[in-house]
This record gives sequence, C-alpha cells and structure tokens, in this order.
Amino acid sequence: MGTPQATNARVTAGPAKERQDVVRAARSVFAREGWTHTTIDAVAGEADLEPDTVGHYFKDKEQLLLSVLLDSSASVAAALTVVAEDHLGQITDLPHDLAALGRAWLTPLTAFTEHFAIVRHISAEAARLPAGVLEMWQNAGPRQAQRELARRLEAVAGQGLLEIADAGHAVARFIQLVAAPVVQRSFHGALPLPDFETDALIADGVADFIRLFSPVPAR
Repeated sequence: MGTPQATNARVTAGPAKERQDVVRAARSVFAREGWTHTTIDAVAGEADLEPDTVGHYFKDKEQLLLSVLLDSSASVAAALTVVAEDHLGQITDLPHDLAALGRAWLTPLTAFTEHFAIVRHISAEAARLPAGVLEMWQNAGPRQAQRELARRLEAVAGQGLLEIADAGHAVARFIQLVAAPVVQRSFHGALPLPDFETDALIADGVADFIRLFSPVPAR
C-alpha cells in the first residue's frame, strides 16, 4: 500500500514517528467519518500504511479513538491554559478583560478544527461509544482547562473584583454564559458566526456573569 519513498521515510524516522502518523491519520478520518463509520482500513489508507501496521500500535478502533481524543484534548487544554494565564494575569478593566478572555477561549474552535469535528460526531454518537471513553476524554481535556480557569478566577476574586465561593461553579457559569452561546450557534465552529454576533453574545454573557459574581457592597 505505501510508496517506497514513504516506507523509507518511516524506516529512517522509526516507530515513534510511524505511530504519530497513525494518530494524525486517525484524527482526520474520525473527524470526517465519526466513530461508527471509521475503520482501521480507512485509517491505514490515510496514513499510507498496511492495516496490520496500524494494528501493531493500536489493538482496535476503541484504543485508536481514545489515543486521538487524549492527544488532541491535551493540546486544546494546553492552549486554554495559556489563554487563562494571558487574560486573567492582570486585570485593568473587568468587563473588557473577561470579554477578551471569552473571545480567546473560543479560538480553539478554529485552531483545532479536526478535534471539534470529532466532538460534533461524539455528540451525535455518544450512546454508541465504548464505555469510559467520554469520561477519560473529559478528564484529559475540558476538566483540565476548567481547573486552570478556576484557579485564575480565584485569583481575580482575591483582588476583590469578584465574589466567588466555589471556583468550579464560577467556571461552569462563565462557560455557560459566555462561551456556550457561541459554541452552540456555530455548531462547535462548523458554521462560524460573524464577528459582530460573536462579540454581542460574549458581551451579554460577561454582563450576566459579572452580575452573578459581583461583590456585595459593604453596608
């Protein structure tokens, strides 16, 4: 199946590179076809490898999906960690800075298009997925990013700018109010919204978030 040039390149690079090629190919196929319609043969064809070679690294499609999800989720979580650090490190104008955080929090939708294509498939195929896959994906990606955002919001609260008793609850509300409307209306980035609509949704969400967590004035 593979061309001589591709085979020689993989021999030179070694098994680690070959395994990465399989994961990249699987990410593309899962993004296109979803869990139900992806096959090992299709992944092998995408990677320009024999199916037995894919089987050498991954015993079945479940293990392959899990590896793809953990790999791409970790990349998204790392990107969101940087977003939280960059936008909540020093607050000068709370509404403006939270709106900037909201816009930046959404950038992975366009920076990791294959990952979010897989997420869209997962939403439709959740009942068919192998047991445990969703939980491991959530732990590796979304929850990791949310923990970092919670830590940063606690620091903002420590400056007296917000009143937060439960940082996890505050993060859930921030995502629900600021990010989720854009994610839902754009179908996880499949149909990007005009900038003016995105900005309006974020501004409304930030205003609601500040109302919920604004410090109670001392009497």
